Amino acid sequence: MSRKRPTVADLRAMKGKRQLTMLRVLTMDEAEAAERAGVDIVSVPPELVLNPQYRDAAPSLFTMPGDNFYEIGTADDFVRWAFRLYKASADAVYCSAGYATVKRLADDAIPVIGHVGLIPSRATWTGGFKAVGKTADSAMQIFEAVKQYEAAGAVGAEIEVVPVEVAKAISERTSLIMLSMGAGTGCDAQYLFADDILGQNRGHMPRHSKVYRNFAAEYDRLQAERVAAFSEYVADVNSLAYPEDRHVVHMDPDQLGLFMEKIDAG
Repeated sequence: MSRKRPTVADLRAMKGKRQLTMLRVLTMDEAEAAERAGVDIVSVPPELVLNPQYRDAAPSLFTMPGDNFYEIGTADDFVRWAFRLYKASADAVYCSAGYATVKRLADDAIPVIGHVGLIPSRATWTGGFKAVGKTADSAMQIFEAVKQYEAAGAVGAEIEVVPVEVAKAISERTSLIMLSMGAGTGCDAQYLFADDILGQNRGHMPRHSKVYRNFAAEYDRLQAERVAAFSEYVADVNSLAYPEDRHVVHMDPDQLGLFMEKIDAG
């Protein structure tokens, strides 16, 4: 039996009852795999949900497209962007812009997910790519940001690389659906990148990531096989081993004779 795609109301009703699973997926194959694996929520590039085949591959995934605020623009730009995605079957949109933009979207009935803690696009304000909320004052700033999102009408927020004690305390004191990326199980969902789970990330591995497969090694093996196959092809062409008779088409001898007469006469 196929799963029912959860609504915002469904996710709110599940708050505090069980841990949801969330992935950042980038391709149709990854979305289909998340669907078949029983993942609850996915963050996707906007172009993925705009693909007409997306819901065939991922009919029950609560889908949240997103991009950095500086890629989208002003509040007006965000509204146009969000309407297009919502029409294409997005269930919510990620918005890292200011609270006024979040409110503008929420006022137009677009479910919005914000971001607190370590926000990569704003990391300069919190000291770079490191944990946020390790002091009482900075933890309170996160809590106040969550309350601002509540007031603006957001339905949830990603909480990234925040001490587990802080994240738990905040999640227990907000109506927002809290999506934990490295912030522990006191939140409502666990969020990882598919690239990290699959071992595709060749760069820095965040503390909170967990690698389940080694796709990078498999891609290296496949690339070596590509080079080998292309090299064999080049060698075959140079030695006249390719093409063989089975790779070409022959003309009927009588028709060939007529053709040769005509071409020679010309």
